[in-house]
Amino acid sequence: MTACQPAGFEATWDVASAIPGWLTEDQARLLFDTAQELPERPLIVEIGSHQGKSTVVLATAARALQGRVVAVDPFVEGRLFGGVTTRTKFERNVAETGLADTVELVADYSTRARPGWTRGIDYLYIDGKHDYWTLTDDLKWAAHLPVGAPILVHDCYSSIGVTLGVLAHVLPSRRLRYERRAGSMALFRVGAPSVADRWRILQEVPWWLRNVAVKVLLRLRLRPLARRLFGHESPYDPY
Repeated sequence: MTACQPAGFEATWDVASAIPGWLTEDQARLLFDTAQELPERPLIVEIGSHQGKSTVVLATAARALQGRVVAVDPFVEGRLFGGVTTRTKFERNVAETGLADTVELVADYSTRARPGWTRGIDYLYIDGKHDYWTLTDDLKWAAHLPVGAPILVHDCYSSIGVTLGVLAHVLPSRRLRYERRAGSMALFRVGAPSVADRWRILQEVPWWLRNVAVKVLLRLRLRPLARRLFGHESPYDPY
C-alpha cells in the first residue's frame, strides 16, 4: 500500500493485522466502514493508539477522503504499554504504511488534551485508559461532534470501568444513542436516543457479566473452567 493508492478493507487489514494490538478483524471492519461514511476531509480523533493497529485502519479510510487522524496517546511506561518503545513502534508503523502525512500525533493524556481542544471532529474512537473516570472524561470529546457522527468505544462490554461509564453516562443521555457492536467494540452516534436504543444497551449487560466472569476465571488460572462454562477458548481476555 502506498500513500497514493486508495485501499479497500481487505488490503488495509492485510497491513494492519501484522501490527500487534487488541483489535479483531470484525472490529477493524467496523472502524473502517464507519469512517468511509464520513464527509470529505474528515477529522478523526483516536484516543489510545498503542502501536498503531487501529490508527492504520482509520488513517487509510481517512486518506481516501482527504481527511486526517489525530492519535492521542501518552505512551505511558509499563508492561502492557511500553512507553517510549511503543511510541517508536507506532511512528515506524505509521511511516512504513505511507500514512505519516495523514496522522497527527498528540503524545498526551486525553484528559489533558481535551480541555484546550477547539477543532471540530467528525469521528471519535475511544480506546484509552479503561477506567470509569477516564471513559467519563473521554465521552466529553463528543461535544465537538455534529449530529449523526459516530463514536466507537473499544472494550465497551468487557471492561468493568468502561461499561459502568456507559451505563452511567450514555444510557441516560439525551444526546447519544447506541447502534450496534462488533465483539466488545460498540458504535454509538450523536443524536437523541429512542427507548429501543436505551433498551439495546441494557440487553448487552448479560454478555458483559459473562465477560467479567471469564476475566475472573483467567486471573485465577482457571482457563479450563472458562472454556467449559462459557466456551472461551483464548488465553486472553474477551474483547
